Amino acid sequence: MKFKVFIDGAEGTTGLKIHEYFQTRDDIEVLQIDQALRKDPSERLARMKQADVSFLCLPDAAAAEIAAAAPAGCRIIDTSTVHRICKDWTYGFPELKITADGAQKQRDLIRESNRVANPGCHATGVIALLRPLMQNGFLQPDHFITAVSLTGYSGGGKKMIAVYEDPKRTAAGGGSVKTEGATDPRKSPGQYGLTQTHKHIPEIMQMTGLTTKPSFIPIVADFYSGMEVTVSLPGEGTEGTRRLLQELYQTYYAEEPMVKVTEDDASDGFIYANRLAGTNRLEISVRGDADNILLTATFDNLGKGASGAAVQNMNIMLGIEEMKGLV
Repeated sequence: MKFKVFIDGAEGTTGLKIHEYFQTRDDIEVLQIDQALRKDPSERLARMKQADVSFLCLPDAAAAEIAAAAPAGCRIIDTSTVHRICKDWTYGFPELKITADGAQKQRDLIRESNRVANPGCHATGVIALLRPLMQNGFLQPDHFITAVSLTGYSGGGKKMIAVYEDPKRTAAGGGSVKTEGATDPRKSPGQYGLTQTHKHIPEIMQMTGLTTKPSFIPIVADFYSGMEVTVSLPGEGTEGTRRLLQELYQTYYAEEPMVKVTEDDASDGFIYANRLAGTNRLEISVRGDADNILLTATFDNLGKGASGAAVQNMNIMLGIEEMKGLV
């Protein structure tokens, strides 16, 4: 049996990556649309009605428009920001527990839903770290959190990829590229979201239960894909706190094949942001000392942070083995 899927916005980074996952699948038929009609609402809706699941890989306004026009029976996974905090949409993070005891998980809701909002890449790391702590009473909703997230430039989409991969940036001998007499600033990491209004903050707050707005510090660097999200917490003066958190995460994600809690990710004293590039895994480490604890989630911003997560959600919705086609 082949399932029919439609990718609306297949030319974007997320859409192209989803299509790439299907190249090795013999159970998926991707519905095609004439390039001249790819922005025609009636043609797109016709494909969505034919499909078992449709992916929206569109800007927010376009995703909202087509989703509102689609019949309720159309099963949709939206990779944009627009539906992530909507009460009528299911948040697509399967590994999250709805209650601390884990009697029901988010995947149970995804399985039955016709409207699934794929998580944001940065948000995936922050939520993976904070949700278990909030549900187990280790953190209170009014706790002030600072999260730093380092991402590869593919997270900025086709326009940013084109800028970073412009051949004019490649200097002979690997030296810095000169732009109008100055070193190209994109050769060094760049902090953004400087107004503290990043689009992932609302979903972080909703899905963790935080009532105090966190300080969120995203940084883009000159590598293609990979993500490293770090949250720091006080260690309360005892090494036992770090061990307690390690065990808490191990218990919370014990049955999750795509989430691993590890202590062997910094053998040379570094955790590299692109260490899981090309995979769909997310790994959590608990580092630091008795005074300061560093919680770090490492994953691929295009894998577990975007397209891979979308395919995982599709597998759940269609009743396919959840890890099928994933790395």
